[in-house]
Formats: sequence, C-alpha cells, structure tokens
Amino acid sequence: MITTLNAIAPIFLIIIIGYLLHRSAVVGEQVWSAIEHICFYLLLPFLIIRTLSRANLGNVPIFDFTLVIIVAILGMSASLILVYSLLRKQYPAGGPSFTSVFQGATRFHGFVALAIIGPLYGDAGVTLAAIALAIMVPLLNTISVIILSVYGHGSKSFELKLVLKQIAKNPLIVACIAGIILNWTGIPDIAFDTVEIIGNGGLGLALLAVGAGMRPGQAAKDKLLIFVGVFIRLIGMPLIVILMAWLVGLEGLPRTIAIIAGAVPTAASSYVMARKMGGNAELMSNIVTFQIISSFITLPFFIYLSDNLNRFY
Repeated sequence: MITTLNAIAPIFLIIIIGYLLHRSAVVGEQVWSAIEHICFYLLLPFLIIRTLSRANLGNVPIFDFTLVIIVAILGMSASLILVYSLLRKQYPAGGPSFTSVFQGATRFHGFVALAIIGPLYGDAGVTLAAIALAIMVPLLNTISVIILSVYGHGSKSFELKLVLKQIAKNPLIVACIAGIILNWTGIPDIAFDTVEIIGNGGLGLALLAVGAGMRPGQAAKDKLLIFVGVFIRLIGMPLIVILMAWLVGLEGLPRTIAIIAGAVPTAASSYVMARKMGGNAELMSNIVTFQIISSFITLPFFIYLSDNLNRFY
C-alpha cells in the first residue's frame, strides 16, 4: 500500500500545482486551453503510438479484457437508465441533470489513467491502457451523445452520422489504430525515437491541465447529485469491473488495468459535451472536480485491492 501511495503521490501533487497555478493567474486561461489542446491532439496520441507500435500484443488476453470493460460500461449504463426511468415522473425536468450524472458515472479520464499506470506498471501497463482507450473512447462517446440527445435540454434528434464523425476524428482513437498498424508493419528507429520524445512530454502537462480545470468552490447546490456522481463512478464502477473480472476469469495485470480504468475520475471533456448538447454543465463541472478530489483516497485503495485480489478469490 505504501508503494502504491508513493507512486501516486507525485501525480496528485502535479494536479494540485496545476490548480494553484490557475488560481494564482500565473498562467492565463488561453494558455491552459492551448495546453489541453496540444495534449489531446499531439502529446498523448504520440505516447499511445510509442507504446503500441512496439508492444508485445500476443501476450495480452484481448478478448477477456475487452469483454470485462464493455460489459461493465453497458451494465452501468443500463442500470442508470433504468433507475432514472423509474424516477422520471417525480423529476420531469431532471433530464439534463441525469445526463451529467450519467457521464460522470460512465466516462473515464484517460490523462489520469495513463499517468498512474505508466509509473506503476511500465510499458506493459500502458499497452493495456491504450487498448482500454481504444475500447472505451468510441463506446462511451457514442453512448454519451445518445443520452444527451434523448435527455438533454433542448436536445436535437440523434444523428448517427455525426456520432461516427466524432469517433473517426478522435485523436486518441486514431493513435490506437496507427499504433497497432505500426506494430504489424514495424517502425524505423528514427521515427520511433521522435515519437517517444514527443510522447514523453504529455503526462506532466496533461496533469497540470487537470488541476487547472478543478472548481471546488462551485458546489453550493446539487450536493446530493454530486455525491451520487462521485460514489457511483469511484466506488460502483470499479466494483462492477471486479465482479466481471471474477466471472470471466481475468487475472494479473490486465485485471488491474481494467480496475484502474474503472476507478479513475470521469473525463474532463464531459463538461464540454454537457455545455454543447444541453446537459447540466454546472453540475457536470462539480462532479468532475469532486471526483478528482475524492480519487485521492479511492484510487490508492482500488489499486492496492486490485494487486491483492488473489488473496480474496
């Protein structure tokens, strides 16, 4: 447990530094926006390409790993929709708030996941994290767009073509595809070294941007919904993943990476999607912030648990 805490502590310290830099206005808002942009469109994609291009994918139980992640996501999604359907008559105007709770419970923060998995589990862990990204990003973006289209305030009709376009343009998905292709075809040393240098600069900047996006002072209302959004994501989702891993028989490092993917906070981009598609953007911002704060406690616990699950079953 101490080893896990020591490995994770620098990550959370970098997030706090990012928050303090934002509060002190040393770095302007436009600069933070540029940092997020370059991390999302260049640095993290290159990190994924670097990892996948020379990863030993033959040793990865891709089918079981994929099955655990997909069933956990779909199970959580179905449960949330069922619960809201039963409560909808009591809260007829609660659709936009439901979309924010839904995104908070199902989506995951790829920046944080990669930053934690890399130092703890090396390239083998990052390879699995990249595969998790390739699975979760298109699936979760599609589901979130559908939910916002159905339940969001003033939402437009669901357009499959628009969803597919967003998925095809997502740089993390493109990077996963490129990395797998280069794994098959091979990548020259010069190109690999270039990709590695660029990719290695991504995690620190991404974590600073995560900290800069925290808004802990905006939670005066909707305390119950914030609590629900935090609890379901940080406790409920990793427990579902653990159950699925047990049922499928997934063990070792793949099980650990799947649990971490389920235990990290929700994606910061959830706020942008909520704002653009009729969700409750203020609630979404608060859920993201308090999930990050709460994960300081829950993430080390689930990482420790995932590394020691064989003692329990």
